Amino acid sequence: MLSERLYPVSAGLNPIVLVPGDGGSQVEARLNKSTAVHYICEKTTADYFNIWLNMELLVPLVIDCWIDNIKLIYDNQTRTTRNSDGVDIRIPGFGGTETVEWLDPSHAVTGSYFNSIAKTLVSLGHERNKTIKGAPYDFRKAPNENQQYFVDLKALIEQTHADNDGQPVIIIAHSMGGPMTLHFLNQQSQDWKDKYIKSMVTLSGAWGGSVKAVKVYAIGDDLGSYVLRESVMRQEQITSPSLAWLLPSKLFWKPDEVLVQTDKKNFTVANLKDFFEAINYMDGWEMRKDTENYQLDFKAPGVEVHCLYGTAIPTVERLFYKAGTWLDGYPTLVNGDGDGTVNRRSLEGCLHWESLQKQKVYSKELPLVDHMQILKDTSVLNYISNLINEVY
Repeated sequence: MLSERLYPVSAGLNPIVLVPGDGGSQVEARLNKSTAVHYICEKTTADYFNIWLNMELLVPLVIDCWIDNIKLIYDNQTRTTRNSDGVDIRIPGFGGTETVEWLDPSHAVTGSYFNSIAKTLVSLGHERNKTIKGAPYDFRKAPNENQQYFVDLKALIEQTHADNDGQPVIIIAHSMGGPMTLHFLNQQSQDWKDKYIKSMVTLSGAWGGSVKAVKVYAIGDDLGSYVLRESVMRQEQITSPSLAWLLPSKLFWKPDEVLVQTDKKNFTVANLKDFFEAINYMDGWEMRKDTENYQLDFKAPGVEVHCLYGTAIPTVERLFYKAGTWLDGYPTLVNGDGDGTVNRRSLEGCLHWESLQKQKVYSKELPLVDHMQILKDTSVLNYISNLINEVY
């Protein structure tokens, strides 16, 4: 049978490694539980099944089973999290593109992630799983619990480099994948980066965290679905250390800037402990202590950077609780500039490196392109195409 490709893979292409953001990897679970939260919940499964992104599980009643299976339990002694008893979680597809192109294995449109970018790269002569690799990870966790991932990512980059005639790698990272990649690069020597990395392309990088993380702790997030309730989703969302890592950074927010406003007390980055006490979730504060140093370590990456981000979309900047209400009520969300998820000041964090490294830092502001739309936006796909062809 003739190959679909009518031309050879272009010699000399820089191979690509795709690093996803929060929610940007498939997740699989296998169950061997002694109890369940509902009689409708399965307690045992013969094999692993897709738990994220699986729209069939994100419906009323069944969602309680899903939350119990995917939530994390924090251990204050070990300063780490674990899965619920009887739940084994794994992140499938490391090294391949399938599980970062599609979060839903059925390829439902709602689960499309890096697919548009991968298709664009293939049209330019790239080949999935040869010159394009995927590096998914357990996005529920922050760098402190993803150390093996960074070991595996380094090995993947070195192997991809070797398999492609020693061509240095371009990393394309989305959202939380930006700071994950920054942490990884800051662990490597400059000699290693000079040899193995061509550039880092970041889309919607959450460099300084986001006020949306505060909102999730306070009321949860419905993921844009009309069938999901924020308060229900919150039960799972607040158990992820990555959410604590994505709280607004002291590097980007002044200590007296109000994040949560009430008539009794205001909360800022300087008194987040009080905020966690007020919402009665001190595990969140402990996770914040575990992860904040990774946020404050904001050294320049020492590689060429291409930083693309959306702006001019209403993005939560403050939670306002009207007089007479408290944090168990529902706030008014006061918006500012950003991409709908991450605040502009955080998205522009990469600009700080312009004077801090000799490698060039390119940036492109994309008005009215939101946090997820950036993955399929035509101007972004064109930018990546020009980068592959070295026209920028």
